[in-house]
Amino acid sequence: MAAVPLSLPARIEAILYLKGKPLSLAEIAEIAGVNREEAELGLLTLMADYAHRDTALEIRQEGRSYGLQLRESLGDLVQNLLPLDLSTAALRTLATIALKKRILQSELVDLRGSGAYDHIKELVAQNFIERKRQSEGRSYWLSLTDKFHRTFAINSTEQQSKQQPGQQSGQPGARRQRPKAAEAPLDPGRDPVAPGPAGG
Repeated sequence: MAAVPLSLPARIEAILYLKGKPLSLAEIAEIAGVNREEAELGLLTLMADYAHRDTALEIRQEGRSYGLQLRESLGDLVQNLLPLDLSTAALRTLATIALKKRILQSELVDLRGSGAYDHIKELVAQNFIERKRQSEGRSYWLSLTDKFHRTFAINSTEQQSKQQPGQQSGQPGARRQRPKAAEAPLDPGRDPVAPGPAGG
């Protein structure tokens, strides 16, 4: 069964996501393979669609360029979930690799631009990806490492635990035991069983 071709707004959305930086209308038109008027109409349709979506992303205009990015209101969430020692641009490149699972370096540079070379160095240095030369060809294969899976799994788990207060030691609903009242010391000269002398 033949795949249904994407609409122009959907293609523009993919272009903005994969490039990870604001693009001019002329750049969008060139990458999408359409003229400027068609690109403008597709972009306006996409922006109108995002304006009515309940989504974490938005199309933002910066001067004469347009970019796809997270809403500013989600800044705190991003800081909690993502590693703090990676740049935003490197994280976008890492997300592209994660979507592909395994991708050629040359293909990644086509998608993300020449700045991807620096991102790759940063990601390899942080051990989030590994880089192996093609058996036939001049490029390199890029793939995810165990550290990537551990890091993002841990971040996800920590975020879930923050949303479940009152749980301790991995036991849902566990409660602290109240300390027992201290028992009065026994009188060494008194039989603990025998009753005391009658009053009077």
